[in-house]
Order: sequence, then structure tokens, then C-alpha cells
Amino acid sequence: MDTPSPPAAVHLDDLADPRFPPEAAAIIEATAPLGATIDLNPATLCAQAVAETGLEDFGEPSFRERLRVLADALESEAGLSGMGRVTTSVQLVQLLKNRVLLEDLLARHPEIREERIDRPIIIAGLPRTGTTHLHNLLATDPVLRSLPYWESLEPFPTPEDAVALAAGAPDPRLARAEAGTAFLDLALPYFKRMHEMTPDHVHEEIQLLAMDFSSMLFETTAPMPSWREHYLAHDQVPHYEYLRTVLQALQFLRPARPPGEEDRPVRWVLKSPQHLEQFQVIEQVFPDATVLVTHRDPVSVTASMATMIAYTARLHLERVDPVAIGRYWADRLVRMLRACVDQRDVLPRDRSLDVRFDQFMADDLGTIERIYAVADQPLDDRARAAHQRYLASHQRDRHGSILYDLADFALDPSACRTATRSYTERFGIPTE
Repeated sequence: MDTPSPPAAVHLDDLADPRFPPEAAAIIEATAPLGATIDLNPATLCAQAVAETGLEDFGEPSFRERLRVLADALESEAGLSGMGRVTTSVQLVQLLKNRVLLEDLLARHPEIREERIDRPIIIAGLPRTGTTHLHNLLATDPVLRSLPYWESLEPFPTPEDAVALAAGAPDPRLARAEAGTAFLDLALPYFKRMHEMTPDHVHEEIQLLAMDFSSMLFETTAPMPSWREHYLAHDQVPHYEYLRTVLQALQFLRPARPPGEEDRPVRWVLKSPQHLEQFQVIEQVFPDATVLVTHRDPVSVTASMATMIAYTARLHLERVDPVAIGRYWADRLVRMLRACVDQRDVLPRDRSLDVRFDQFMADDLGTIERIYAVADQPLDDRARAAHQRYLASHQRDRHGSILYDLADFALDPSACRTATRSYTERFGIPTE
């Protein structure tokens, strides 16, 4: 059977003046007035999490100061729309609920802290550098544990969910994730061309890091310099240790080992762009990890990253300013690439690998073989077959592509190349 041709490429010409499909526009308009009633005060958010779970222990209390800094930035810098205030409140309350659910689980099962996070494979690279394709391809191996999108949003069942699950009902968390991705597809029909999102889609652990309210995830909401500077000024070791605890709990609840291989150690495949500036932290918290560092022409990355952020901003900002978004992320990516250059040698050569986008796209299975060798992971027939099945059904740009242009953000390609020259020269990155 011939593979159907992908839809034609599109240029998003409504970044500054968004146009929504009629049904999505009606939902956004109906939701907006509710935003005026939303209180993003940390005490209010915590009280709502307690009311919705019946649990009160949030764990180590230092998160409250970080939540306060974030809430202040959201109020004073983000420019949230009515819809944005609603969705942001929901997100923050969910993160707080995840915290109390984790503490409750740890109190009932202290043996969770004995779970070993064994030799994780960690992908570190900017968005749009092939990290998602690599993550999904590796995660098809049935002996590797990964994080589906639904689990990243709600890693632990509520008491009510637990009752339903014990009775044999479908997991309510999956249904809630399906509702969320259905609205995303409706409101942002071109988003799947940039990053496919389905409830079972393998996802990064940045939502888990956000549970401790120290993550660059929140920067994707809007340019918030005060939050960025607070985040960058603090050592991230405690927050990656918190991530390790979350992974221990998830592993306890759902080891995800193949049938008949219950004695096999669980090995995670992880991914997040923020890892790119945290190599020292990763080496301290996950000292036996294999780290894969992905690379691509920074001009291409900046154009596509700014486009993705500006496109999704229409769901939560009162006014989308592509120039401000482009300027913020051009600077942010330069900072991350400089950190990558400065810290790359912290990663042991026998447990790390640089993965260039052009080489990976030209020979993805050859790249996988090199990764398995460095990670000391058996590449057996079962894994090879899983990789082949994934590639057969996930052709690149099968949903269509986006035409990216730095001019949409008033950014100069030559200035971008100058600012990132130390990075491109260090890793031999070709110009696209």
C-alpha cells in the first residue's frame, strides 16, 4: 500500500492576531468571564488542592516560596487572558494535588524510597532537535520504562480514582487526558505538525519537575523574566532529587516490565530540554545515567521554537506579541547552549553521546545502534522489531509541516549565528 502524501506545508500568518476554529472560539469566549473570578494566590491554590483531595501534607515546605515567585510573575508579567487564568489555575492546582498525593503514597509505602532508578537513559536537547522522535523510538523497546502523557499530568490516582481502579473501571486519568488533547486538537489544529500529543504519547518529565515548582516549563506560558532569573539563580539538585523520588513512586506503582520478566531491573528513558543546562546536576543525582545530547542548527531551532511558543500562547495570553516571544526565546536558547558548552565535559565519555540532528534523520536506526552500545543496553530482535513498527507508522511530517521564518519575530539570522558560534563550532553543527 502506498503511503499517503502529507498535507501541504503551511505558514502561520496569525500569530499576532489569532484565528480560532468557530467551535474553539465559542468555548474560549464562554470560559473567559470565569477568569475574572480566579485567584492565583498560593494560599488559595493550596486550599483548593486540599479540598479536592482531602489531603494536607505537601511535603518539604520550601516550594511555597517558589510558588509565590511564580504566582507574582504570572500576575505582573504574563498578561494572562481569562481563559489563561482558568487553565493556569487548573495546572497549578493539579501540581499541588500531585504533591499531596505523592506524600500520602510515601507515608503509606515507605519502601518506595528503596526503589532503584537504574541507569536511566536521559535525552538532553533543545526542542526541535529530534528529541521527541528519539524519545519515542527508544520508548518502543518493551523493556524500557517511559512516561506517557496522561501519567505526566496525573502521576498518582486520587482516592476516588483508586476506588474506581480497584473495581476494575478504566483509569479516569486517561479519560481526562483525552478530553484535554481533544480540545488541543480543536483549538490548535496545526500543533500536531510541531509536536504530536495524544494521551498515550511518550512525554517528557518536565511536568514532574514542575511539581516542585522549579522548572523552565512555566516559561513556556509567557515571557516572565523574574521567574526565569529566580529559577536560574538556584541550585537544581534538590529538585532533581525530588524528580527521582517521583520516578521511584511511579516505578513502584507501575514497573511496566514485560510479562515473565518481573525480575528485570526497570530502566527509564527520560527527556527534557531543561536537562541541557543541568549536566552537573544530572551527574550528581543520576550518577549512572547515559545522557544523549541532541544538536541542531540554532537558527532553525530558534525559528521553530519561537513559532511553537507563539502559536500555543493564544490559548492563555490576552495579547500575543511574537516579537517579545521571539526575543525572549532567542536569548533563552543562547543561555542554554552556552551552558551545554560549559558543562558538556562533566558527562563521562563512556556514558554520553552527542546526536546531531542531520545524522539522526539520515540514519535513525544506525543512531539507535550507537546509543544502545553506549548505554550498554541489549539490542535484541524484540527491540529491533518494535523500532521498525514505530518507524513504519510514524513517518516524519505525516501531519504536514510548518514553514518557519525568523522574520515573523523580527530576529536576524546572522545575529543568532554570531551569538551561538561557540556552540556550533564546539559540536560541528552544519547550517541548514
